[in-house]
Amino acid sequence: MTPEETFDVAFIAFDSAVAKGGRTAQGSTRSSVPLGRAHRLQGRVLVGAGLVLLPWLGYLAGTLPAGEATAWVALDALEAAALLTAGSRVLRADDRLRAPAAAAAILLVADACIDLVSCAGGPELPAAVAMAVMAELPLAVLSAALAVRPPRRYGRSADGSAALEDLVRDRADRRPGDPAAAVTGARHR
Repeated sequence: MTPEETFDVAFIAFDSAVAKGGRTAQGSTRSSVPLGRAHRLQGRVLVGAGLVLLPWLGYLAGTLPAGEATAWVALDALEAAALLTAGSRVLRADDRLRAPAAAAAILLVADACIDLVSCAGGPELPAAVAMAVMAELPLAVLSAALAVRPPRRYGRSADGSAALEDLVRDRADRRPGDPAAAVTGARHR
């Protein structure tokens, strides 16, 4: 991810116009309805965690022995990329968020397990447990919940109704012979 892309992700995450659903992403499968408060919060948490990991990578590279630094920096860089991608896709209501969210969940659980197994006990154990319980595992649960959620439209329409009708219509347009096509009147091209 280039510095410009990182800035764009941070801008999307914390820009109030985006938070109110005022912008659309170019070329994404974005919903036409605004994001709900919970989805905005989920996206911001994921993007914020991904951004926090970026300076952490420098700290690890500078303080750990060369062999360990390579492994930890690679793992945390993958976590950061997955969190930033999943978070930005949640904020854009992009239906392609499932793969990066699943990757983030797996990487975060692996990081927590490796931290706990590799700590030498003593003062390192409480820090590893605290990181696992307060950061890595909650983020993994959020990411896993986003990954297993079926693709759908986020938020509600302007009149407050759920966007279920749009979802049924879109799915009927994608699958020829779908019984839902008869219900919605969708025609296949």
